[in-house]
Amino acid sequence: MTREDWPAVEAIYAEGIATRNATFETETSGWQAFDERHLPDSRLVAEDGADVVGWAALAPTSSRACYAGVVEHSVYVSERARGAGVGRMLLSALVDEARAGGIWTIQTSIFPENEASVALHERLGFRVVGRRERIARLDGRWRDTLLLELRL
Repeated sequence: MTREDWPAVEAIYAEGIATRNATFETETSGWQAFDERHLPDSRLVAEDGADVVGWAALAPTSSRACYAGVVEHSVYVSERARGAGVGRMLLSALVDEARAGGIWTIQTSIFPENEASVALHERLGFRVVGRRERIARLDGRWRDTLLLELRL
C-alpha cells in the first residue's frame, strides 16, 4: 500500500464502516492518522486490474517494548469483491509478512454478527480467546466483540 492507494483504501474502509459490523469507527480518519497508526512495512492492497479491491494492515497494540511482537490487524474488502477470496488472500499474505517481521501474535476484535469474518479467521488458524461483552457503543447501542488471536 502506498499513499497513492489511499483514496481507494479509504473508500473501501468507508464501505466497511457503513455496514456497522466491521468497526466502531463512524468515519474515516484520513491518510495521516492511518499512516501514524499502522506499521509502515505491513500494509497490503489487493488489486483487480488497476482497481484496489481490498486492503490489510498491521498496527502495534502497545508502545511497551515487551509487546513489540504483538499486533492487531485490519482486513477490508470492497463490496464488489466480497466472497471472491480476496480477504483470505490478504490475510494469508499479512500473516506471512508478520511472521517474516518477527511478530509472534496477531490479534483482532470482530463483531460476533460478522460471521464471514470470524469464519475466515478461524480457517486461517485464529482462535477465539474471549468475548468482550458490551465493550463499546456504536450508534448508541452496546456491542460485543470477539477477541481472536493467532500465535506465530
